[in-house]
Amino acid sequence: MVDKDKIREAARLMLEGIGEDPDREGLSETPERIARMYEEIFSGMDVDGREELSRVFQVDTDEMVLEKDITFYSMCEHHMLPFFGKVHVAYVPDGRVAGLSKLARTVEIYARRLQLQERMTGQIADAVMEFLAPRGVMVVAEAEHTCMTMRGVKKPGSKTVTIATRGVFAEDSRMQEQFFRMLQM
Repeated sequence: MVDKDKIREAARLMLEGIGEDPDREGLSETPERIARMYEEIFSGMDVDGREELSRVFQVDTDEMVLEKDITFYSMCEHHMLPFFGKVHVAYVPDGRVAGLSKLARTVEIYARRLQLQERMTGQIADAVMEFLAPRGVMVVAEAEHTCMTMRGVKKPGSKTVTIATRGVFAEDSRMQEQFFRMLQM
């Protein structure tokens, strides 16, 4: 749970640390705004991302389901700067599917915490495997990291791509090829 009092105090200290007056007009309410913002952008810290997938529907298909272009925003745990992009989630049902919005909500929960893109990608795949018990799952995340684009090497537009495969996607390269073909549709 976010401690807004500590965040307000930290924001004041950061403003002082960069040579600003936290009481001047324009900045006097900034610590409160930052506390509210952090409460929102870190709202996934205390939520189990697997919960969204606990409601399932019985189906008689084992054809791949792909939810692509799920936009996300997260915060890199190394610099506490944003990274953002899209996640694509595919799974092969074994008698059960989740509502499509549930996949997007699962992505959102894992993104709304201090995160590493590599970890987030795996967490999403593991949640789908655990709660839907599909024959397999594949998650691809592509993101721009502002810690790389606005500071450090300063390479705007560069993207990091991470992949997590489980079950049939890890065992059968044809399933991965089908996934990537479907992304192009």
